[in-house]
Amino acid sequence: MAEYNATFQGMIKALLEEKKFSSIKDVISTMAATDLVALFERIDEKDVPVVFRLLPKSSAADVFVEMDNDFQELLIKSFSDSELKAILDELYVGDTTDLVEEMPANVVERILSQIDPATRKDINQLLQYPENSAGSIMTTEYVAFRLGTTVGQAINQLRRTGLDKKSFYACYVTKNRKLIGRLSVKDLLLAKDDDIIIDDLLKTNVISVRTHDDKEEVSKLLSKYNFYAIPVVDGDNRMVGIISFDEAVEIMEDEATEDIEIMAGMTPSEKTYLRSTPFDLFKHRIGWLMLLMVSATFTGMIITGFENALSTLVVLTAFIPMLMDTGGNSGSQSSVTIIRALSLGEVEFRDLGRIIWKEARTALLCGVMLAAVCFGKIMLVDKLLLRNEEVTVLVAGVVCLTMAATVFVAKIIGCTLPLVAKKLGFDPAVMASPFITTIVDAISLLVYFGIASAFLF
Repeated sequence: MAEYNATFQGMIKALLEEKKFSSIKDVISTMAATDLVALFERIDEKDVPVVFRLLPKSSAADVFVEMDNDFQELLIKSFSDSELKAILDELYVGDTTDLVEEMPANVVERILSQIDPATRKDINQLLQYPENSAGSIMTTEYVAFRLGTTVGQAINQLRRTGLDKKSFYACYVTKNRKLIGRLSVKDLLLAKDDDIIIDDLLKTNVISVRTHDDKEEVSKLLSKYNFYAIPVVDGDNRMVGIISFDEAVEIMEDEATEDIEIMAGMTPSEKTYLRSTPFDLFKHRIGWLMLLMVSATFTGMIITGFENALSTLVVLTAFIPMLMDTGGNSGSQSSVTIIRALSLGEVEFRDLGRIIWKEARTALLCGVMLAAVCFGKIMLVDKLLLRNEEVTVLVAGVVCLTMAATVFVAKIIGCTLPLVAKKLGFDPAVMASPFITTIVDAISLLVYFGIASAFLF
């Protein structure tokens, strides 16, 4: 696929240099919207409006919606009023709302001047919902039938209005705007008679969400039940919109990206990597790096506190990196596992006792195995091959005992902190690799020097 995209991108760039616009039009008319978006990210910005105007009208709006905000702004500024109106007329209300939210004031003013009052009213309504709520990402364009409608009438309604709806595979039945039930296009097509009332076909056990529900929880529901869409209702159970599966996929992708960035010790960014400047990357990384650098001061203080002890048995210093790294890795394994389980809804804070018990047994198995291998490594490599006279069986035993203890403590901390963070309302991803590693580094040193003091000094 990457080679396929690279071939098309190279072809378009060559045709642009030769100004063969008719050939470009023929090529891009065969490309999918997502491939076209990737193409626009690779060509010069000055060529973006030129190539976009060559797109077929049937795909121009789809490509525009998928674009990065910077490209959308660039195109809007290059559009005439008629071109802008043509694009906006093809967008769903939810997509236009997203555009209004992201664009600067002067661009928003142009957008609002090209849409009709009814659409403007819908946009204002969607903008009132809190960020990250179901209401903020829903679309008001859905298929709804009234009670008492026949199958034939419903199919005719679909034919007239279906193309203007976000998703017409899932249909809903309402009475005075209140959600009564749901049915699918399949139910309508397989009905034995067009005169059958849809009241006899609908399913009344409808799973819905409230306008103020968290959008991440909504995406989990869509994934769990494999719905094409899920209805959104207000406090009076009146249907106000739907959230489609493609919205859920986008939410999950954004959340996963955000978690990965946080777990790697970076502030989440809304820009793609290639669109980010070095200064953008600097801003997103430097804060965490400074925090972790300062927090590492604690490990330095611990080592300084045991400086006299280390001077009498310098060989202990050689094993510090191994112990710290093993502890950090062990804690990270547990924290990432729990963070993933939390994001999938597999565990909750009430499961803390069961999780600690399971991780404790896992830590015991891992600690014993690592300690055994570590003992063999120290005696074989450090003592026999490197002929280090300071390495004794007792020293090896201290290191291995510290290894087992560090792994145990690290895994307990790694599984506990994400659950506590979630309970306190923080993002569990904050308690991932860098944060856990810093804590475990300090604890592993305390354990190491504590055991060493007890047996060697």
